[in-house]
Amino acid sequence: MSVTIKVARDAGFDADIALPFYETDGAAGADIRANFADGLSVVIPSGGRALIPTGLRFEIPQGFEVQVRPRSGLALKNGITLVNSPGTIDSDYRGPVGLIVLNTDADPFEIVHGMRIAQLIVAPVVQAEFTQEDTLDDTLRGTGGFGSTGAT
Repeated sequence: MSVTIKVARDAGFDADIALPFYETDGAAGADIRANFADGLSVVIPSGGRALIPTGLRFEIPQGFEVQVRPRSGLALKNGITLVNSPGTIDSDYRGPVGLIVLNTDADPFEIVHGMRIAQLIVAPVVQAEFTQEDTLDDTLRGTGGFGSTGAT
């Protein structure tokens, strides 16, 4: 299944930075890159976070969302993740796409201009109707909360 995501570049950002792209034929996520208007970089200290610009805006078809997820290599090798993971870009949002990057490593990490920093997953959206009820159906688990199904 394929869907078209229209992409616009924000004025003042580097037009030579690639649009989101699937690096392999079997990739579920399209890599998205940092795009700093000044072409410089940002150093995120240990435990710090930063909003990293992409210079892009999306037009996502109604009935879809774009999920933003960390790149596993950056997470494993450098402790780089996204604060709100997965993040969601809604179909009715037309503003600039920025990525909230968190450095969980002991060392500072430099996000350089053009670096692949996250991946985008296009997913269908199902909207629910929420109704208030006086009672809910019983289940075997019932009201058992966190860890209630056992350790293994």
